[in-house]
Formats: sequence, C-alpha cells, structure tokens
Amino acid sequence: MGETAKAKLPLEGIRVLDAATFLAGPFCATIFSEFGADVIKIEHPEFSDPMRNIGLKVETGDSLTWLSEGRNKRTATLNLGKPEGAELFKQLVKQSDVVVENFRPGTMERWGLGYKDLAAIKSDIVMVRITAYGQEGPYKDRPGFARIGHAFSGLTYLAGEPDGPPVIPGSTSLGDYISGLYGAIGALMALRHRDRTGEGQYIDVALYESTFRLLDELAPAFARFGVVRQRMGADTATIVPHSHYQCSDGQWVAIACSSDKIFENLAQAMGRADLVASGTYETMQARVDNRDFINGIVGEWIGRHTRDELMAVCLANEIPCGPVNSIADIFADPHFKARGSLLSVQHPEVGEIVVPAVLPRLSKTPGRVTHLGRRHGADTGDVYGELLGLTAQKLAELKSRGIV
Repeated sequence: MGETAKAKLPLEGIRVLDAATFLAGPFCATIFSEFGADVIKIEHPEFSDPMRNIGLKVETGDSLTWLSEGRNKRTATLNLGKPEGAELFKQLVKQSDVVVENFRPGTMERWGLGYKDLAAIKSDIVMVRITAYGQEGPYKDRPGFARIGHAFSGLTYLAGEPDGPPVIPGSTSLGDYISGLYGAIGALMALRHRDRTGEGQYIDVALYESTFRLLDELAPAFARFGVVRQRMGADTATIVPHSHYQCSDGQWVAIACSSDKIFENLAQAMGRADLVASGTYETMQARVDNRDFINGIVGEWIGRHTRDELMAVCLANEIPCGPVNSIADIFADPHFKARGSLLSVQHPEVGEIVVPAVLPRLSKTPGRVTHLGRRHGADTGDVYGELLGLTAQKLAELKSRGIV
C-alpha cells in the first residue's frame, strides 16, 4: 500500500476545465481528478453549481452530494457570459487538455466558446459535451435531466410492476452517472488520439443514448421480431428464475439462475430434482415459457427460510444469491468494509464524511481522494495567479465587475 500511495497517478500532468453544472459533466471531471488530473471547477460568481444545494447539507451550507462529487477539484469563479470572462476562459484553455461542459447546444457558441472557437486557439483541445439529446437532431434544444433521459431512452417504460405505472429505476441520477462515465471514456480515447496525431476533438454525449446503450436486446428484438418488452417487476425477460424473493423473516434476496446448470443446482437444493430429471424444465426457454410456475415454486421454497438460512444453502450449492441491501445493511456488511468500498474522508470544517471509494481499482496506480468538494470560489486567487499571472489587485477589480 505504501508503494501505491506514492505512485505517480496516470493522469498527472493533465488539466481539465470543468465548466459543467449539476452532475453528468462534473462527474466526468471528477473521475479525472481521482486519478491525478488538475481539475478546475468553473462556477458563475453569483450562481454556484446547483449540485451544492441538492440534498442534505452540512454546516458549510454545501450539500453532501457536492462534497462527494466535487472531490479533488480546485474551485474558481468566472462569468462565461461576459466577453472578458470568456477571454479569461480561453486563456485557461490554452493551458489545459480537456474542457467539460453540459450547457444546451449553442450556449457555448453564443459566448464564443464552442469547440471551433477553442480549437482555433488550441488545436489539440479535447471537449466533452454532455446534453439531454445530443448536439444534433430535432430535439437538441430541449432541456432535460437524467429522469428525462431515462424516460426517453426506454428504461423508465420497463421499470415497475406489469399492472402499475412506470417508476424510477433505482436512482434519478443513474443516467447522469452513466453519461459521465461515457464522457470520461471518450475523453481518454481522444487524448490517446491526440498523443498520436496532435489533433483534438469533441465528444458528444446524450443522456438518453447513454442509458439506451445499456438495454441489452431491446432494439434488435423489436427490429427483428416486433417484440415490445413490457414492465415485469423484478423479473428478467430472458432468464427464469432471475428475480427478487421474500424470505420468512421479511428480508429480500436476489436469485440469478443464468444457466441451466445453476437451475439444476437450485432444483437439487430445493429437493425438486424432478424439475430437471423429467426434462420438462431443464432448458432456459422452457422455464421462460413457464415463468409463473417456476417462480411460484422458488418463491414458496425461499419463503420457508430466513435470509441467513437461504444464503447459506445457496452458497453451499453454487447458486448466485445476494441480499437486497439497504444503505444500513451496506454499512454493516464486512465485504464493503474489507474492500474499502466506503471511504472516510476528513473535512477541515465538518469532520468525517463517508463517500463511495474511487473506481476503477488499479493495481499499481489506484486513484485517491485528497479532499472533498471545496467552498464556492475557494481557489479563484490561486488559479488565476498561478496560470494567468493575475495580481490580487486585478482580481479584486474583476470581482467588482462580476467577472470572477
């Protein structure tokens, strides 16, 4: 651990300007910051990132979401909508590698800060652009957040019980996080291309496309067979049994019989070897065709055991089974603890804050959290003094005019 703690991180030497707001774009930049990049969070002097105000707040007035997702970044203020502010941003771009933004298409162009504008002053700049519907298409100017992306992508249509309304698929921010990941992947590939050719480029990420890409066979199944998948509750369209089941103590488990061999193991564990011996339900298709019958047998058997009893039986028989955890369960679970999945970070003003650990895990150069999200504009003086040579007097004058 000592060696990895001192290892040079893979993105050291890369500078990212995070001009995005709320979550998708900022999360993209956060990934860079966790692996050594110098990420400078740019916020409006008066109107800070809304992420600072969403959710539970600590004594500083910032939200826990901001503290977690603003980790490792320097924060500086700048009014991009004013010509002098835009000019300062361009000067920062000249000393940066990546720009991340998630304004509606055309906004950065109106400020003279679109990709063509930035490429004219730094030809190898990489620009990540995350919006609800993308930079092109008839809906490009529509506003939208992750919830809209979930709905438009087809994910929301699939979430919920068959006879109930479509519901939120776990988290309203899922599409933001997925889009942030795609933005980071795209930027890393663009930097690889830049290193080979000296050329920059922009990455166009749409919230709905990021979510749509994850919907397995949904598109080819409709194109080939006209299948319109409907809401199935906890079930999965192509695998049975593959659902959530309630135990005798009221706790829930997830079971995933993703192969015929696993179902054979389950049948043996249930004392129902006849389900496969007869040849009637030994294939996945046969179980899909008899979903209610199979789920009924599995559910009845599980309902006779406590969650701990069931976990022991399933693990002894090589049956993938896991508890449906609440966050309280997660904090008490020894596996989360052993892997350090929950990271405790000291905040200088509010004390200990627990956040999700850095991912992915690299064996030789793992990412780090050096500090949590800082106060609005905390590093303004340092950023402009260090990178642009602006004096305290000049900064005070710019601040008086609402530029920084």
